[in-house]
Amino acid sequence: MKRAVLFTVLPIVAFAAATPSSADTVQGPQRDKKFFQSVEGDWVGPGEIVAGKYKGTKFNCTFTGSTPSGKVGMTLDGGCRVGVFTQKMSATVEHKGSKGYKGTFLDGAAGKGLDIISGNVVDGRKVVFALNRNQLKGVMQARIPDDNTMNVTVSVRVDEQMVPVIGMSLKRVDATAVGTIARK
Repeated sequence: MKRAVLFTVLPIVAFAAATPSSADTVQGPQRDKKFFQSVEGDWVGPGEIVAGKYKGTKFNCTFTGSTPSGKVGMTLDGGCRVGVFTQKMSATVEHKGSKGYKGTFLDGAAGKGLDIISGNVVDGRKVVFALNRNQLKGVMQARIPDDNTMNVTVSVRVDEQMVPVIGMSLKRVDATAVGTIARK
């Protein structure tokens, strides 16, 4: 697997991955909307490639999350740094009816990025998205252990198995409060 392909997966893993604890009791579209609103704000954190040719490569990311007006979904802008190299990152995902969530990272699979081809907010603490770029097929899963932390794993299909390749943990660094409390 090429480093460039793995590096392009990083922001996708970050942008779909936060939810307030109160969302556990909210159902359907309201739960999903709260999920994405909880990602609004500024996030930073380290990650590491945990498998493959570049196993052990560490990186740091900084993102700002926002939600589109009148839609369920979000946009994440920022970048990730590996050593002295920084890569600008942007991703967008929106609810697309019965097909769940769809979106793009950078300019999508038709360009240098990835397509988010499906996805669902599984519960108040987890989201899963299917990723695609040519022959690269994968899944991003994000788990929220608390209101200010996102733990993310990206796995890719190798033969018939899903193999974890990237792990990442982001922390909230702004004054955004999650749940029903407004931004300070």
